[in-house]
Amino acid sequence: MNIPRLVVAAPSSGSGKTTVATGLIAALAARGLAVSPHKVGPDYIDPGYHALAAGRPGRNLDAFMCGPERIAPLFLHGAAGADVAVVEGVMGLFDGASGRGELASTAHVAKLLRAPVVLVVDASSQSRSVAALVHGFASWDPEVRLAGVILNRVASDRHEQLLREALEEGSGVPVLGAVRRSAAVATPSRHLGLIPAVERSAEALRAVADMGDLVAASVDLDAVLALARTAPPLGDTPWDAAAEVAPVPGRPRIAMAGGAAFSFSYAENAELLTAAGAEVVPFDPLHAAGLPDGTAGLVIGGGFPELYVRELSSNTALRGAISAFAAAGGPIAAECAGLLYLGRELDGLPMCGVLDTGARMTERLTLGYREAVALHDSPLAPAGTRLRGHEFHRTVCEPAAGERPAWGWRLPAGPRTEGFADGPAANVHASYLHLHWAGSPQLAASFAAAAAAHRAG
Repeated sequence: MNIPRLVVAAPSSGSGKTTVATGLIAALAARGLAVSPHKVGPDYIDPGYHALAAGRPGRNLDAFMCGPERIAPLFLHGAAGADVAVVEGVMGLFDGASGRGELASTAHVAKLLRAPVVLVVDASSQSRSVAALVHGFASWDPEVRLAGVILNRVASDRHEQLLREALEEGSGVPVLGAVRRSAAVATPSRHLGLIPAVERSAEALRAVADMGDLVAASVDLDAVLALARTAPPLGDTPWDAAAEVAPVPGRPRIAMAGGAAFSFSYAENAELLTAAGAEVVPFDPLHAAGLPDGTAGLVIGGGFPELYVRELSSNTALRGAISAFAAAGGPIAAECAGLLYLGRELDGLPMCGVLDTGARMTERLTLGYREAVALHDSPLAPAGTRLRGHEFHRTVCEPAAGERPAWGWRLPAGPRTEGFADGPAANVHASYLHLHWAGSPQLAASFAAAAAAHRAG
């Protein structure tokens, strides 16, 4: 299958990858092209902006959580029917999972996709030195085809001329565009990165449109498309959720939390639950008075509940419904934000009280990939299940684990237990660990089966 594609990378974080990638997606979509947006790594926020720009889901390509062998199939699944695909990288081009070489780096994913790479360079404090930087990145790994440069934060016409002359003389990599400094396209950020698009509504739409206009005026889109079309066909079979899991009987209804407070979810998670025979029904805990009628399973993913703690706490009807559902043995899978919501309190305000733990914001960022093993049976995974996930938060739970911890993993400081495999019938699984279910499809099968059993009563 041949889908024109390219990877947008950078020498380091903060170079402007998201602005350029989102702008490219928006500018190409404005031409009437069907653009498939993708993001390397576990990030949930950038794909939200990509989705606004493309009008289709932004999807993640994470070689650590899903395995290198699934990257091309997941890409082909997400890009089905697209005219072109834009893949935004993560961190610097060659930065991967800590201590694991190139694994899960932008370069690794680019090689798995056999895609040309466009390097976004922050040129704000350099001129001729840009050629040395680009030459170094282009020659570091011969298997990575660095095929173009987009100069970002260029100060003036004269500055652009100096940069172009240097690159023409010393790098051999063509310049595809030069983007001027612009405060108008800045996307506001806070303690975990950019503010999710779902929270900004009209502002986010305006920001995406501005990014598209800026890139369209600054980048040679015809050259970008020509470059994307040089990517060779991929011989892999597209990922198919229906091939990963078998449907359970009874079509149990699984409520999936969403909205501004719980905006972190991978599209494949819901697709796997649907393939496993469930009816997935989204709801917004900020506004819903109760769980959807007939709920037989509840999934509460990540997000920013700390920013909506008063609204979540004041929705006593829903908190009561969730507590009653858990007490009745209803299966619940919660990660990160969902863990905080199920606890006794968050920053001193009452939450659902399903778990005997309290949470609070801190200044310390906990971040990194994890290799975990399930220590107890839960509706999400039987004891002994091994998988890979990602941790990313500034809150702490006290205690961090219950008498039946959800996971065990090893950190440089030593082994650690984390999370809760709890409830009256071991029916609640809650943890800080973010999971991409495409890497472990049995999670969807196990949870759908638990929901079906609860529905059958």
